[in-house]
Amino acid sequence: MPSLAGRSGSCRSTLPISPGSQDRADPGLNVGARLVVMTDNLFSNQSLRPAATAEAGNLAAAPLATRMRPRTLEDFVGQRHILGEGRLLWRAIKADRISSIILYGPPGTGKTSLAQVIANATKSKFESLSGVESNVADIRRVIATAANRLANAGQHTILFIDEIHRFNKAQQDVLLPDVENGTVRLIGATTHNPFFYVNSPLVSRSQIFQLKPLAPADIKELLQRALADKERGLGARKVKVDAAALDFLATACDGDGRKALNSLEIGVLTTPSGHVTKEVAEESIQKKAVVYDADEDEHYDTISAFIKSMRGSDPDAALYWLAKMVVAGEDPRFIARRIVILAAEDIGLADPQALVLSVAAHHAVEFIGWPEGELPLAEATVYCATAPKSNASAKGIWSAKADVEQGRTLEVPQHLKDTHYKGAARLGHGEGYKYAHDFEGHIVEQDHLPEHRKYYEPGDQGFEIKVRERMEKWKQQLKKK
Repeated sequence: MPSLAGRSGSCRSTLPISPGSQDRADPGLNVGARLVVMTDNLFSNQSLRPAATAEAGNLAAAPLATRMRPRTLEDFVGQRHILGEGRLLWRAIKADRISSIILYGPPGTGKTSLAQVIANATKSKFESLSGVESNVADIRRVIATAANRLANAGQHTILFIDEIHRFNKAQQDVLLPDVENGTVRLIGATTHNPFFYVNSPLVSRSQIFQLKPLAPADIKELLQRALADKERGLGARKVKVDAAALDFLATACDGDGRKALNSLEIGVLTTPSGHVTKEVAEESIQKKAVVYDADEDEHYDTISAFIKSMRGSDPDAALYWLAKMVVAGEDPRFIARRIVILAAEDIGLADPQALVLSVAAHHAVEFIGWPEGELPLAEATVYCATAPKSNASAKGIWSAKADVEQGRTLEVPQHLKDTHYKGAARLGHGEGYKYAHDFEGHIVEQDHLPEHRKYYEPGDQGFEIKVRERMEKWKQQLKKK
């Protein structure tokens, strides 16, 4: 029988079934679905994953992070912005008014643990599926069991789907009717933005809660609990952990509670003396993996912070975000392209050299690659961050585009039309055109648009001061003629 167990495992219903009860609860329930319910207890242990097996009867063999999962809402650490007393999710759990929800956040922030806490608090059956391994048949079997359970025992089912974004559209659509009618209470977990990666109909039927990386103080509380807990944690061992080691783990894990707990356990189990120093902690967690995804939220959020730091003339912040991308292995050409765009959009003619330097950095990165490519990128980053800023040329093209797209298309004046093809003169093209170089100062009064438009207004920063002065000089010169 295919597994219905997710990462945290589940034990399916063993309710007694009277003849025909499934048909009364769900006329569409077939014999196979009824068989799943009746054989729940007989075969469920064969389909459990290691974490679920540990919870069922072999807890000691599970990793520390699994053993220390919270059991009640009061035990849950962090996420006060959604679980603080009086907050919406806290009230919904306490009142047993949970509808379908999607938990969105980075790894190790408690998505699976929170789903289990909700199931415990609401006395619901906890069923778990994986977006990686499960298919439509698995979904239908769990839903059929949930419908039977609700009809015969009045017990709700929490259907937890880990990595729900990995379900395709057909798999997500299968959930819609039973989510809407309350057969199951869906809790989806994802590290991806659900507004981009989960079907809109499913999102519209769910409340979205974003979990944030745990604060160092929260991580430290988890570690201290694990050291004190004699039943599930490390409290039964004679172990000493230095405060500096706890502080290091709380910071180096990047808000990932699972990583911090499991690193602590590795440190304890591999230290014969039972004394975990900061050096042992550093070895246990090894190199910190930067929380960064190559083509998803962290990628876009980090490049956004990088650009806005340069635009805001903050070279220190810009260098930090650059360093994060470099360490995470971001494509250097992507970084270079964004610097070039910023140089044109946000610096413009206030310092024309910024674009020249940014393009040079782009070519240099193409030529030398990593790791030395970080040097020209850093140079261009600092130059752009400290350069005078003007978006006058960018605003000019945006305004002109808006006129072209939304207004009447202007015809090219006769005197500006091309004269280089046969018959152009007969059509009057170029007639009356004034060649600027034939006039004093290489400037002449002449209409270059059929009606007046104003798009470019020089700023008061850097080189654009000279541009403004030059344009004003031309204006005065033309008035004298």
